[in-house]
Amino acid sequence: MPPSSTTPERPKVLWLARLEYRFHAWRERRARARGLTPTVTPFPGYGGPDWVRVLGRVMIVPAAPSSTKVEYESVRGWRSFAAVPVGFAQVQITVADAVHEVVADRGGVIDTVIAARLEPGWQTLTMSVEGGEPVETRVFVVGAGVRLGVVSDVDDTVMVTALPRPLLAAWNSFVVNEHARQPVPGMAVLMERLVRDAPGTPVIYLSTGAWNVAPTLIRFLRRHLFPSGAVLLTDWGPTHDRWFRSGKAHKLANLRRLAEEFPDMKWLLIGDDGQHDDEIYTTFAGESPGNVAAVAIRRLSPAEAVLAGGRTAVDDHTAAAVPWVTESDGAGLVERLEEVGVLER
Repeated sequence: MPPSSTTPERPKVLWLARLEYRFHAWRERRARARGLTPTVTPFPGYGGPDWVRVLGRVMIVPAAPSSTKVEYESVRGWRSFAAVPVGFAQVQITVADAVHEVVADRGGVIDTVIAARLEPGWQTLTMSVEGGEPVETRVFVVGAGVRLGVVSDVDDTVMVTALPRPLLAAWNSFVVNEHARQPVPGMAVLMERLVRDAPGTPVIYLSTGAWNVAPTLIRFLRRHLFPSGAVLLTDWGPTHDRWFRSGKAHKLANLRRLAEEFPDMKWLLIGDDGQHDDEIYTTFAGESPGNVAAVAIRRLSPAEAVLAGGRTAVDDHTAAAVPWVTESDGAGLVERLEEVGVLER
């Protein structure tokens, strides 16, 4: 059949998304007029034997005090949100001496897959923009024989945040730095046990939080001795067809992507009962039971549940095709995972 002579319609872009882009473009012009230049903020990524998923964001960051360290400096959250994203920036990524040209999205986010053969484990790449100094980033390359991975939520799973309450969310995001944030008891020990018992296990921190808080999150994980892992966040604001991004869609899309990228791997899914993790993991386990090793749901305390706006109902999973366990902290989840055979006693 000959191609149609009609030109396909371009998808309509929500007017609010266009307005957001124009606002950031205006901010970018003002920042450049003050002599500021863009830089790449790198985020940990992951990859397979012949490819890597590279993550980062191109931004013009407000000037920091001269005594402050450049890499993931310890600052309050407002500076991350005050940074100006540079949409559609041209970025050079160097992997094993090969330079790749990629383009950031309209929010300055870099999320790209590059063909590369690297050794398993953490590998270092560099990124640069507009001829600036290269910035190092890391990707965890999963070995061909690895069969277990960990996907963990962040809010109220590894970090006590009470995120659904708008005022507390704003305080946590804009004012408090990582020194004031509290880890969920026992979760760092659980995560470290998982990667220690199975060397080469990849860890993915999958959250509905904004990319703006990624540096704070990475510092928090380091400070509280959580194992290093890739960070998959999202962006605030409208999409091309929605007023607000869907956190549930973001999580499900990345879980489905992991199942496609690593078809022979099983993932331990860790979350909590304060948002929609049970529903999201139920959907994914129903679609891809062969890619789920087990699901571990942390129960919020009564006080945390009140601050989080209540609990979500956790379904009865006694007849599920994969093990489901639930406890109030990391130590309890270790015991439950030992009982179902995910962890050795």
